[in-house]
Amino acid sequence: MQGQNQQQAYDRGITIFSPDGRLYQVEYAREAVKRGRGSVGVRTSEGVVLVAERHSRSPLMERDSVEKLHKIDDHIGIASAGHVADARQLIDVARREAQVNQLRYGETIGVETLTKAVTDHIQQYTQTGGARPFGVALLVGGIENGKPRLFETDPSGTPYEWKAIAIGGNREETQSYLEENYSDELGLEGGIDLAIQAMATHAEDGFAPEGLAIATIETEGEQYRTLNTDEIAERLEELDLLSEGDDE
Repeated sequence: MQGQNQQQAYDRGITIFSPDGRLYQVEYAREAVKRGRGSVGVRTSEGVVLVAERHSRSPLMERDSVEKLHKIDDHIGIASAGHVADARQLIDVARREAQVNQLRYGETIGVETLTKAVTDHIQQYTQTGGARPFGVALLVGGIENGKPRLFETDPSGTPYEWKAIAIGGNREETQSYLEENYSDELGLEGGIDLAIQAMATHAEDGFAPEGLAIATIETEGEQYRTLNTDEIAERLEELDLLSEGDDE
């Protein structure tokens, strides 16, 4: 009985390590990310591509209200996977950091600096009593000193830099496709196609245009831009991945 009580303490207490050095609540938060709809980031020679799958629970729901991609500054965007409400809190943190940096130093914030500021905030919730970790992972992409950068955050508060990365549901299949097909020579258009094709590894019937959100940040001009539904439909048709059905 005593052993069972100790197990429950490790299980419920965010500040308590298990005997084998694990924080169970952080691991549960990672499981919450795996249950979310996937997002993919690809770093190319011409900029960064962010693609996220959007899911509506009902045909009556406005799909645009499902926010998976977020503009942080003109040169930085974020994609999320996991609990949407948790993502919104971290998006607010990121936007404040970008604004404060602009006001304090008179210059735009670096992608790496922003990512580490967000992960520092996330990490605090892995060692604070009475709180829980954020059940969300983020992809932070943008242009820094004329070069594209792409980072991942996870519920432990650790930042990782990637050339191409998948988060959320079906991550293993999607990441395997990226690893097999990624090339350093990819341009922005090729990066968009690669991200869509990677996500299609678990979508047998393809995607409806409204089921994807796509954003790019080009190296030249350093501007965050989202593709509209017609542009997404055209790209899906070219890849033979266009489905007119809804993804209930």
